[in-house]
Parts: sequence; structure tokens; C-alpha cells
Amino acid sequence: MFIAMAITSLSCCARNTVDNSTVPVDLNKYLGRWYEIAKYDHYFERDVDYATAHYSVIDNGKIKVVNSGMRGGESKVSVGRAKITDTPGLLRVSFFGPFYSDYRVMMVTPDYRYALVGSKSADYLWIMSRTPAIPSDTLEAILTEARSRGYDTSKLIWVKHTN
Repeated sequence: MFIAMAITSLSCCARNTVDNSTVPVDLNKYLGRWYEIAKYDHYFERDVDYATAHYSVIDNGKIKVVNSGMRGGESKVSVGRAKITDTPGLLRVSFFGPFYSDYRVMMVTPDYRYALVGSKSADYLWIMSRTPAIPSDTLEAILTEARSRGYDTSKLIWVKHTN
């Protein structure tokens, strides 16, 4: 949850030890609701269940980002914006005024049902899905992709989407 918010707090000097290169993305197909399936641990997302991100185009050509979830029985919502860049699969996202950080789509399935997202730093990783669960073979393919890029998938935290 709060993917874009997380990315905004990235350090400008983080050392990259992974392949976080992006893939081409059809933005119109990427828009809409995504469920956060797994993520690296960060304070701004800690203990957040039922995490989703919703992306929609707003009038000025930017993208509205609405992250939501539940923490301790309370609803949490964060609204931000993203800018399209000249690099396919790379958005610049902000939840804090003029401060933008990378949102890197590193893998998306041809049907736009599943995605692997990272940032400029190797400390951020998310597995996203259009549904609250991923078939095991698809999940294994995403994990394999993340590992092949140098990410430690044992650090992933699985987001609760059911009672």
C-alpha cells in the first residue's frame, strides 16, 4: 500500500544493487485498481492490510494516485500525483509537494493483470495484481523475475486481503 508515498521518501543517494530497468507500459491499460500482494517493509506501510492503489488520469495530463488500506481497524488513504516521463514504464510520483520519486514498472503481464514495481533504490519492491490473489504459477514467475533482477524475495511481506 501507499506505493507512491513510499517512493517519494526514497533517498537520492541510495546505491543500486539491482536491475530496476523498466518495461514499456500502455498507460491506458495500466490505469485502474491494483491490489498490493507483497512488498518490502517500510514504516509508512507497516501493518497495512487490504492495500490497494488506484491510478486515473486527471485534467492536467498527470495521474491521480489513491492508495488505501486498513491499519488497526482504521481506514488509511493517501492521495498523490504522478507525472509521465519519456522513459517507458517510468513515472515520477509525489505525495509531498514538489518532491517526486521513481515508480518503475519492471514487469507487467501481457493482460495487465500482474506487475512487478520498483524504484530508484533497491530497497523498494512491490508485487501488484488486479485481484486480491495471484495463481501460484504466476506468482512464481514474478518471484523468479524479481530474483533474476537481484532482489531478495525472502524480504517480501505478504499483504492480508482476507479475514
